[in-house]
Amino acid sequence: MSVSDTTSGTARRAADSDRPPPVGFALPGHTWKEIAHLLANLPAALIGFIYVAFTISVGAGLSVTVIGLPTLALGLAGARLIGRLERGRARALLGVRVDEPSPLRGTGRPSGLVRRVVWGLKDPVAWRTVLYCFIRLPWGVLTFGVVMVSLFVLWPVLPFIARGLTNADRAMVRGLLSPSDELERRVAELESDRGVVVDTAAADLRRIERDLHDGAQARLVALAMGLGLAKEKLLEDPDAAAAMVDEAHGEVKLALQELRDLARGIHPAVLTDRGLDAALSSIAARCTAPVRVSVDLSERPAPAIEGIAYFTVSELLQNISKHARATSASVEVWRSADRLLIQVGDDGRGGARLDGGTGMAGLAERLGAVDGLFVLDSPEGGPTRVTVEVPWRERTAG
Repeated sequence: MSVSDTTSGTARRAADSDRPPPVGFALPGHTWKEIAHLLANLPAALIGFIYVAFTISVGAGLSVTVIGLPTLALGLAGARLIGRLERGRARALLGVRVDEPSPLRGTGRPSGLVRRVVWGLKDPVAWRTVLYCFIRLPWGVLTFGVVMVSLFVLWPVLPFIARGLTNADRAMVRGLLSPSDELERRVAELESDRGVVVDTAAADLRRIERDLHDGAQARLVALAMGLGLAKEKLLEDPDAAAAMVDEAHGEVKLALQELRDLARGIHPAVLTDRGLDAALSSIAARCTAPVRVSVDLSERPAPAIEGIAYFTVSELLQNISKHARATSASVEVWRSADRLLIQVGDDGRGGARLDGGTGMAGLAERLGAVDGLFVLDSPEGGPTRVTVEVPWRERTAG
């Protein structure tokens, strides 16, 4: 059974669970609850309509001033409260089981009031509640009038009238006051993914700073001191000065190599100039096991996607060199619709896990942050196969 089948089955069971009891000519308790809900529609709709009309008009009218948008955002936060009260009323009187939406995201962030105002103005839950309140006023007048007439004129068929009207109420509550599960789930994921991206970028900057400080910078400082000493000895001891210059020359070569390695770690020149095929073949040559590389791409993706693919394969091949004890490995890259797929495999000992301390969990997190997918298949004894998907983005001109 697929995920979508399971989800739809769950949704159907949830809808069946809050389906009202069958209606008849009698007036049982659930029918009286429906009648009470319909009679309460008018005062509830009046309160909601007046509130949102006042909030929107005042917020829009003051939008040219500094307090306009914060006032509107505050009013929308109040609309969320109206939605909660309406869901509670529908739950108590109509038996509609509607989950509460997630709290408004973005509050309490470091950027303070501005961010809270922006998130409040973009809150889809509040805006759906505003629409609900506008629709409910004419509906509340209609249902109140129909029920009042039916109580005195159409008593025998009142249960059927009440059921028909409250079914429309149930549909409005589910349609406008229910949380948009998929959208809110994606918002929550993207909010979390953004934190992963920020943390990863900060860690990369710290790594570059550390490598520069401990590597090339230290060598260049030593080189400057050595050349200074050689300058002092140039006249009194030319042979010693020549030896020191020769040593400094060696230090220059080492510093240049370290800078090249560091630049390759940021973004390798071969990837920029020749694309994934040549770049992956280059890192495959450094693996301790022979690696077969197959790149089947008719065009190049965006540089950011190429970079993600390159560093993903680089880290996986490093893991093979360090942990797999493999005699052969393979790297395959191809495009399927709007996804770039990567598969890295080896015939090593297997047993790799996302929590095994080989960096797999961090790699999966970083890929998830760009809407990617990371699948690890590594039984004990091998072989190991890692499948990666990332979104395909077209390379822009220039």
